[in-house]
Amino acid sequence: MNTELSIPARPGKVIAVHLNYRSRARQRGRTPRQPSYFLKPATSLARSGTPVERPAGTELLAFEGEIALVLGRTAHRVRPEEGWSHVAAVTAANDLGVYDLRHADQGSNLRAKGADGFTPIGPGEIPADAVDPGALRLRTWVNGRPAQQATTDELLFSFGRLVADLSRLSTLEPGDIILTGTPAGASVAQPGDLVEVEVDAPDAPGAPTSGRLVTPVVESTVPLGDHGAQPHVDDRQRIEAWGSAEAAGVAPEPALTDAIREGLATVAVATLSVQLRKRGIDNAGIDGPRPLTPGTRLVGPARTLRYLPLREDLFAAHGGGFNAQKRAIDSVEAGEVLVMEARGERTAGTIGDILALRAHTRGAAGIVTDGGVRDSAAVAGIGLPVYAGAQHPAVLGRRHVPWETDTAIACGNTTVRPGDILVGDDDGIIVIPPHLVAEVLADAVEQERQEEFIAEQVRAGHGVEGLYPLSGPWLDAYQAWEE
Repeated sequence: MNTELSIPARPGKVIAVHLNYRSRARQRGRTPRQPSYFLKPATSLARSGTPVERPAGTELLAFEGEIALVLGRTAHRVRPEEGWSHVAAVTAANDLGVYDLRHADQGSNLRAKGADGFTPIGPGEIPADAVDPGALRLRTWVNGRPAQQATTDELLFSFGRLVADLSRLSTLEPGDIILTGTPAGASVAQPGDLVEVEVDAPDAPGAPTSGRLVTPVVESTVPLGDHGAQPHVDDRQRIEAWGSAEAAGVAPEPALTDAIREGLATVAVATLSVQLRKRGIDNAGIDGPRPLTPGTRLVGPARTLRYLPLREDLFAAHGGGFNAQKRAIDSVEAGEVLVMEARGERTAGTIGDILALRAHTRGAAGIVTDGGVRDSAAVAGIGLPVYAGAQHPAVLGRRHVPWETDTAIACGNTTVRPGDILVGDDDGIIVIPPHLVAEVLADAVEQERQEEFIAEQVRAGHGVEGLYPLSGPWLDAYQAWEE
């Protein structure tokens, strides 16, 4: 099934959703609680096969394959469960935008995404009553190579919910178009590239499809003009447009940005543990160490220090002077967590008050050791988050040789590499691989939001069947509660 595109040449409204796929939210490092939107001019629409021009003097024309909803009947103040019934058809769309002009229209995207031809759509459409809106597939190709693939079971906000949300204050009319967001994989198209987008329902009878929406990219020969905001790009815009620092050819941003650090400080270690387990990482918790002060929170990238078991000849050569322990303390950077491998040996200290004070004055985010801490009351009073396996009065020379820094270590039966992200609370400490930290945080925030709803229902006397975890009608109820 690939019916001819029936939308009017100039629909009343073209509305686009900012973020609506979990994969894209993870890529962006944030998961919205509610959908947000922007308008695209009807003059931005183009048919399949129509070339799109990259404006002269720009470099970052980005493609975003999307599923477009075509409204079939008027919708005003409808409920989420009614929203899909107001959709006549779905089709493929490409929400093109030039990142060079985002600075001029942050949020509204009027010039960045509103140029003529920046919303190719079609070529055909799939009747809404022929498919399950939760079982559609979206695919994008660039020069024949796959770039995006996702299904609508990973949407943050269902199609019915989008229609209901938009209709609360604005009347949606037949022919209006809603662009429903793009998954991960959106990137930059260059002049000479051919971008194709297709929407289908492979499991529906007849496997209906929109057909491939074809958009050749060409370079504009018309100067942009100097009477308005001019193109401007930086490495951040390049990374966002290309989808990653590697693809953009620029140095990557640190995994632990200020925003991510702040976010990690608000979610429970238990929640982060669940999210890592969903990604196949079970052994991410550091066993043993507990905070010297209850209520302590810790977030930061790891610096590592390794102790060997005591051997007197080695201690004579490596234990005195400016040894590995002191070098680690004296070089820890602001915001870092010094993590010590002490083999779980609890009968000697691995740090005391003077060196803990030195780490604090250097701005360390904390200290973690699976061994002991000396002067524990004084260390706790410094104000530095410290997690330790035990308190013991003996100096490290009783059991340890300070050996090396900035190498992979085993702390509390868990591997910790320099740069790994540590998060601690009263439950303990979790180790997050840097490349996963943004998506783990985004999904952890959503998990805790769901659990807030679940707890509210349990307090009201509801049973946990279908509620924990959310499924069926309870999932719909949660989405309505989110509004």
